[in-house]
Amino acid sequence: MPSAYADIRVEQEGGVARLVLDAPARRNALTVEMAQAMVRACDDLDADPSVGAVVVCGAGEYFCAGGDRPTLAAVGEDPADPERYDGMGDIYRAFARVGELRAPTIAAIRGGAVGAGMNLAMATDVRIAARDAKLASGFIPIGLHPGGGHGVLLGRTGAREAAAALMLFGERVSGERFAELGMAWAAVDAADVEDVAMTLAARPGADPDLARRTAASMRMELGPPAMTWAAALQLERPEQMWSMRRKAQGGS
Repeated sequence: MPSAYADIRVEQEGGVARLVLDAPARRNALTVEMAQAMVRACDDLDADPSVGAVVVCGAGEYFCAGGDRPTLAAVGEDPADPERYDGMGDIYRAFARVGELRAPTIAAIRGGAVGAGMNLAMATDVRIAARDAKLASGFIPIGLHPGGGHGVLLGRTGAREAAAALMLFGERVSGERFAELGMAWAAVDAADVEDVAMTLAARPGADPDLARRTAASMRMELGPPAMTWAAALQLERPEQMWSMRRKAQGGS
């Protein structure tokens, strides 16, 4: 696996990889080059069968401050310019690609997540947030329409009421409140965020093949759109049969 990407760092401990946003001077705000590197890093993680879980986190004291302001300003000067239009597509693609990772994913959120940073956090399967982290949609307060499928990402995890408060009314919440709203699995002390995420990730990381198959089933079942129970019964059957045969033959 390549060790160097633009403002992205990948580390691995056993079956768990850490995808680190590594631009702390700008609070890990996403540039086009950083987004492109994130996509390449995800491709490499998927190509490595030893990876059973991925923890997404930010270097320094902040998870992700959204899109890089100079990048967004340049796009605003001529949004129809093909290069700038494609550049925004690359930023959207970055969090979509994290959401497509074959292994189960966890966002470890310290400091805060705003705008595209919220999209990135919500693209993962599970979130662990610092109690004092600040979470915000952040688009309307700075005069921008949300992008990247923001409403779907907020609404598929939390209640519509919470999604509307964040997206339409510019509300900001703490990590503790974020967890109370059901948009994060747990809120913990900032110093413990990544340790808690790595401990959680160690379980699927111990059996990458099973973890990837189970993640694929769950995501297809829950959607959006969600499957019917009858469809889920048929979807799960071959994978469960595979796991039973593997166990009988002395596998995990």
